[in-house]
Amino acid sequence: MSDWKWDYNPSEEHLTGGLPVGVVAEVERIATELAALGRDAELAGSRPEDRPGGLRNFPLFGGRGFLQFLAVPGHECVYVCNIVWFG
Repeated sequence: MSDWKWDYNPSEEHLTGGLPVGVVAEVERIATELAALGRDAELAGSRPEDRPGGLRNFPLFGGRGFLQFLAVPGHECVYVCNIVWFG
């Protein structure tokens, strides 16, 4: 188990405002799992260039949306930076 944590960036209110409760719960579940990966979170999800690091995408509910996150080893944190929900 990793000592990494996760957080919203810029804020929970900004990113989750107006989203269904179930979507927010799924985002938080995924963020918890990403933080548990620790440094390996840099390899999770996808990125257009298929390289580690940088802003990465992770699908929600089979493609009905996605979250974008940044794994920052220096902070030992996964930051949820954007949530896109198509509904």
